[in-house]
Amino acid sequence: MKEIRSRVIRIFIVMAVIMITCLTLGVIFVDVNGLKVPILFPNSFDNISVQIILLLNNDIIPNNVNLIQTTPGQAFTAQMYVAIIVGFLGSLPIIFREFMAFLNPALLHNERLVIKRTIIPAVTLFVLGCLFAYFVAIPYTLEFLYKYGQAMDVLSFFDVTSFIMFVLNFLIIFGLSFELPLIMWATSKSNLVTINFWKQNMKYIIILIVILGAFITPDGGGITMWFISGPLIVLYVLGLIIIENNSKSNFTVKRVQSTRP
Repeated sequence: MKEIRSRVIRIFIVMAVIMITCLTLGVIFVDVNGLKVPILFPNSFDNISVQIILLLNNDIIPNNVNLIQTTPGQAFTAQMYVAIIVGFLGSLPIIFREFMAFLNPALLHNERLVIKRTIIPAVTLFVLGCLFAYFVAIPYTLEFLYKYGQAMDVLSFFDVTSFIMFVLNFLIIFGLSFELPLIMWATSKSNLVTINFWKQNMKYIIILIVILGAFITPDGGGITMWFISGPLIVLYVLGLIIIENNSKSNFTVKRVQSTRP
């Protein structure tokens, strides 16, 4: 327990430092020999969290939609949410290092190798999922939904706290969803399930994916759910292809080994 407590304390210290930085410091870019160099400066009202929210506002929200706060503390709450997420993401290397240092004595050599092999693909897929959500899914979803307001000639507003939570939820959902091929590969590689399981249950899994997309998306019309369900179905098929190719390559290696004198 003492070891766990010390590792958790180290993680929380790093997260706290990053959060405080987001809430008290801002970033400006200074031109140095033609290069834009970022410099931190003390500013509680134009801090990193505010700059991130402004970036989200410019990149994601449709031009005819405005961010509002309905209570005095909502703007600060939105900044806190952003600071917490940035603190968590910035602490991931420390979290992973402490987690692995704690588990390392109990792991076998091949288990350590499997974990090391999945780190880079897992991070890459998560980042790709977030990028897809940021540049494709969220902007098109918001644009589609707010076109209903334009059709009725009504003013469109987005509560700043709800907006931040909406964006963060989408980023996390898509980041985790893009791990599906890796999860399929890992479960098949560890013999928890076989490739036949993924093939035979394809229709049921696709139905579950569609239901998940309908449950997550805010549109009750059943159209925007395809912004989530569509990519997930593609990822599922991609996972099947990866597993099948991997099983074929393993079969070929075994045959070559068996024919050796």
